[in-house]
Amino acid sequence: MKIFITGATGFIGTHLVNRLAQTEHKLHCLVRKNSRVRAIEELGCTLITGDVTDKDSLLKGMKGCDWVINLANIYSFWEPDNRVFKAVNVDGNRNVMECALETGISKVVHVSTGGIYGKPADDPVTEESPVGPVRFCEYFQTKYEGDLIAWELYEKKGLPLVVIYPCAVLGSGDPKATGRYIKDLINRRLPATIFHDSVLTWVHVRDVAEAIVRAAEKEDNIGEKYVVGKHRLSLKELNEMISEISGVPLPKLHLPDPIVTINARLLTLLADIIKKPPIWGMSRDQIRVMKEGFRFDGSKVERELGITYTPVRVALEEAIGSYRA
Repeated sequence: MKIFITGATGFIGTHLVNRLAQTEHKLHCLVRKNSRVRAIEELGCTLITGDVTDKDSLLKGMKGCDWVINLANIYSFWEPDNRVFKAVNVDGNRNVMECALETGISKVVHVSTGGIYGKPADDPVTEESPVGPVRFCEYFQTKYEGDLIAWELYEKKGLPLVVIYPCAVLGSGDPKATGRYIKDLINRRLPATIFHDSVLTWVHVRDVAEAIVRAAEKEDNIGEKYVVGKHRLSLKELNEMISEISGVPLPKLHLPDPIVTINARLLTLLADIIKKPPIWGMSRDQIRVMKEGFRFDGSKVERELGITYTPVRVALEEAIGSYRA
């Protein structure tokens, strides 16, 4: 198949392209002018310069393609201008879906986030759980709004949609919040630990890439949702595993939850003024997500896509090794 991919230079995207390069699929990747493209170019991908906010570049890239895999998004817990979340995660997502309909794409695999579910009553959360009333950051909220657009086009226009909902992703080369947190821990840049009892569901980035490929290749699954993630660990357990693997002791200080929340609000206010990210990743949105956590059951991809989840320890070993390299 000829596959048009957005977000190919991102964390999940680079692992996905490496996996797809092992197949006979032909890969056409949308890249921005300032993207680092050498790695995917060396894999034989055809590059189309553009952006999901530019419909003309999307139409050009999708022309003649069979499938679309959409990973493009703003994944961040703080931006100097919050309008970028809506521009990419909502309006950009609409552009991708509308262009897929216009160009006759036979399958769209859209990569969302488990965070769109918020915190419903179900524990653990599955694909069929009702979405909770609140999302805990602007990233989750705008991804949710983008998903609503995609599902509306599926229901009303026949968009051939499949959606992937990754949990908290771990693995080598993560430049985003989780990767920065691990790097700060092993480089002794964090003064304290926080939210010991918060539980999140973790998944290796390669498992996410594999789920995307298998969801794309599976027949007769239009309209399906796939939560990807299995291992539920508290932040205390994760911290201890990072310390054990790296040989770096954890900070002796543990901050009480109310102190963390107050500091995050103050540091976010300061960041909004000076237009620089909050120190230690302590934005209001990131801290709220860490505090609330999320517990998912991603067994559907085991049953229906044949995924075998990689242990968290393996993901952390690879992540720590990549940061030290």
